Parts: sequence; structure tokens; C-alpha cells
Amino acid sequence: MPRYRLAISALALLAFSLAFAAAQTTAPTNSLPNPYRAIENWGQLSEGRAWGSTSAVAIDPDGSSVWVGERCGEVRPPSQINPGAPFACAESKLDPILKFDASGKLVKSFGAGVILFPHGLHVDREGNVWITDGLGRAGKGHQVFKFSPDGQLLMTLGKAGQPGSGPDEFNAPSAVVTAPNGDIFVADGHGGNTNARIVKFDKDGKFIKTWGHKGSGPGELDIPHAIAMDSQGRLFVGDRQNNRIQIFDQDGKFLDQWPQFSRPSGIYIDRNDTIYVADSESESVSKNHDGWKRGIRIGSAKDGSVTAFIPDPVEKSNTTSAAEGVAADAAGNIYGAEVGMRRMMKYVKK
Repeated sequence: MPRYRLAISALALLAFSLAFAAAQTTAPTNSLPNPYRAIENWGQLSEGRAWGSTSAVAIDPDGSSVWVGERCGEVRPPSQINPGAPFACAESKLDPILKFDASGKLVKSFGAGVILFPHGLHVDREGNVWITDGLGRAGKGHQVFKFSPDGQLLMTLGKAGQPGSGPDEFNAPSAVVTAPNGDIFVADGHGGNTNARIVKFDKDGKFIKTWGHKGSGPGELDIPHAIAMDSQGRLFVGDRQNNRIQIFDQDGKFLDQWPQFSRPSGIYIDRNDTIYVADSESESVSKNHDGWKRGIRIGSAKDGSVTAFIPDPVEKSNTTSAAEGVAADAAGNIYGAEVGMRRMMKYVKK
């Protein structure tokens, strides 16, 4: 290789290293204005049913209806469940996918018997509902499902209950998003011995490619917990354990990394490229992100500016709390899907 090419490569590596170092020293964005007020316990379930943990929320193409993935009343984290014990939706007859109108009235539900552990939720431009099944048990899980708006199962990716890293396998898939042309992107992995990659398929579910592996460098991932797409078609990946958002093109080329939105559990980007990022773990579950307050940060996907912050209402909790999943409707109302508090929250402009 010519010397000038080696020099360019060395400079590129240095630039990446400096960018990553800067990401680790960014000052916390904790004191921005909060122009929202909270509406607690939004969403009325059917009689006799109580909210369980949920990290999945998305907005219907109508701009006002809200889709939620709810874990069939489950309130225990996986670490507290004995092997063989009933878990989440494994033995439940409850529907884990719920649709609410703008007032919070439940208008539709489906998915019973199919999904074990709903984790990430995406509603595409045609109103189809995509959900990741983030754990494996009892012959279920480690899959991605596509449902029609009426609950018909249209596509299944992955092998039921079988974790893996092959082109037709997942290991704890966390999130999914689709491109305007129908291409499918799955954020595959949830820490530990699971995967740490992005998997790309065409609109028919044919494997195209995968990128990323566990690590902390540019393009490397550690708990790819969320994924969203902006109006330019760029992919924003919530690289949670690395306390940053990483931005890629649709071929997996690393473009940038943003630490200013804190430790991302959930990401949502609206049609105006406003970005909403939920941090549910700083200074509680995560001990490598002290100084950052948990909550929802709002800003611009165009330039990375952060303009508002909704603090976690349960700051003293020592576990995951407040919003993991986040979405915003066409009117700008924000919805937070809470794992630790087992509820849906709505935030409206003051």
C-alpha cells in the first residue's frame, strides 16, 4: 500500500479515536427546559387486566392512534424468574399487542400465543405492526413478527426459541425498523452472550447483510437496544452500553456518534426529524454513566442539538424505571412505555 494511503488510514483511525474519546467526556445535558406536563397511567385496559412491563410503543400512520407491546401482566425481570416457571406471555391467553385511540381507549388487540416477550415495536407506512420477541423460552422467542393492522401474521423472521447468529437467526432481538422501500433492519442483541449487530433483509424477508460486533469503537455495538430512521434514510442505533447513538447508512457505513442524548433505551424520530430519546438506566442500572439524569431528551436529528428534557419522575429508584420505549404522535404528544413502573405515560405541552 502506498505511504500516503497508510497516512490517510492512520489519520482516519485517529479521528475516530478522538471522536470516541470526546463522546466519553461530553457534559451531561440535565438542565434543559421541560415544556411538558405528565398524564400518568394513560391507556385503559380491558376490565380485570392490569398493566405489566412494557418497553414497546409506536404511532399508527393516522398520526394519533398508539400501539403498545405489553408483557401480559408480567412484573418480574427475567433474572428473578426460576427456570420452568411461567414467564411473560408464555402461558398467557392475553393479547400482548394493543392499539389505543387518542383518548387512551383500547380499540384492538392481538398476538396471544405467538409472542413470548415483546420488546421493540415499529409500525410501517402501510400500518403493519412489527415486533421483536426479545427472549427465548418454551419453544418461543428470538424472532421478529410482522402483523397486518388487523392482526394477521404476515411474516416471521428467526427460529422460534433458538438463539443464534446465522442469517436466519437472532439472539435477543431488541428493535426493528423498515425503510421506505420495505427493507428491514433488526437491532439484534441485548447484552451478555447475545448478539451485538444490525441485520438487514429485503421487503420479502430475504437476508441481505449484517454488520457490527461487540465492542466500543466506531461501528461496534454493545446492547443495540433501539433503532430508528430519519428523513434522509440514516439509521440511528441506540448503542446503550456504550452510552451513545451511532448513525449508519443503510449499507452499514458508520457516519457519526452522538453522546449528548445520554444512555439510549428508546429512540423515535418523527416526520419533521425531531428526535426523542429515552434514558431509563443512567445512575441506576448503569454505573458507567454517573452524572446523567434519566428521562426523555428531545432534539433535532438533523444537527444533533438537544432542546428539551423530561426528567424521570422516579429518580430515586435503583432499577430500570420510567420510559424505555418512546414515541410521539402527530400533535407532538409524547408516550413513554415504562418497564419498571409498569404503565404508559403521556406527556403533553404545557
